[in-house]
Order: sequence, then C-alpha cells, then structure tokens
Amino acid sequence: MATSSTDALAAHVVGRLAQLGETISVAESCTGGGLGAAITEVPGASAVFWGGVIAYADPVKSGLLEIPPALIAEVGAVSEEVAEGLARGVSQLLGTTWGLGVTGVAGPGGGSPAKPVGTVWLALAGPRPATRQLSGTATRSEVRRRAVHAALVLLESAL
Repeated sequence: MATSSTDALAAHVVGRLAQLGETISVAESCTGGGLGAAITEVPGASAVFWGGVIAYADPVKSGLLEIPPALIAEVGAVSEEVAEGLARGVSQLLGTTWGLGVTGVAGPGGGSPAKPVGTVWLALAGPRPATRQLSGTATRSEVRRRAVHAALVLLESAL
C-alpha cells in the first residue's frame, strides 16, 4: 500500500520518534492495517511502534477503544470525533506517547451526500493533538494510500 515517498516519510517519522524517545500506536478503519504496515516496513520500527488495532466494525471501535456507541450513532463512524476517539483510545490502550486514528469511506460504495467516497478523517492524540480531513474522488486503493501518507504527514508535523 505504501509508495516510495510514503516509505521515506515513514522512515523519517520512525527515526524522529526514536531520537525523541517517543512511541506510536495506530487505530485504523478504512486503511485496514496499511498505516501499521508502512511504519513496520522501516527497520528499527520496533523501538517506537507498539502496535495497532484494525477497528473496521463499529463494535470494535466502541468495545475495544471505548468510543461511545451513542457518539458513533450521532456523528457517524466517519467523523472527526470518531477519529479522535480512535487515536486517544489506542494510545491509552497501548500506553504510547502518540496515537494515530484513521476512519473514512474508501469506496467504491458506502458514501453519502454528506460523506462521499474519499472522505477520510485523521486524528493524532498526544502532546500536540491534531486532526485533518481528506476528500476527493479516487479509487479505493488510492483513498487508502492517500490516508496512510496523510496520517504520517500529520504525525511528522507534530514532531
């Protein structure tokens, strides 16, 4: 799922986390493990990457990462609030400095007028929390690739 620019970015982020003595965990929905795979492709990632959760189904989001089911019902699984819950939840669950959460509509179906295919929310929990929304028409694979890259950019900018 990674591209050469994503590979280079992941290597940079892993190196920076190691320099700082900080750790990262991920909670992924639409990327299905792609973010964790991009990070663990980097030699030495085990010093900073503690693990991840693929929270594809809403019961995993609420049961394991403690996102209230009422929140998911109110704002939807693809939302800033749920992305923040994913990031916070995985960071707390695994005890890491940083948590990255990704949720979105990769397509080709599942979109709506309010949240069309290509809508992705990213969130970073930790010392400098941040969120970002992605949008745009693309293939399922491209939406997932863009989300992985953008999540690493979000982390890099906080470091």
